[in-house]
Amino acid sequence: MKYNSHEIKSNERPLSLIQFLESFNKNMPPNFMQATKELLLKFRKEHESLFRKDNSWSLDHHRKKLIDWLPRNSDNT
Repeated sequence: MKYNSHEIKSNERPLSLIQFLESFNKNMPPNFMQATKELLLKFRKEHESLFRKDNSWSLDHHRKKLIDWLPRNSDNT
């Protein structure tokens, strides 16, 4: 199979906030806290440099950072 360098892997695709939220929560272990729309908006505001002009999300770029950020910020939404 020939690799096309222009293909975008599914975890690199731009997602809307809602698409990211659904995918993030669906793929996290049951005992890990769930993200909410409000928490994602707070994360985006605090980390503006991680987002392109279109404010799209990607699992590859934002998931790990959100996992690290979420436990410290979920109590004071």
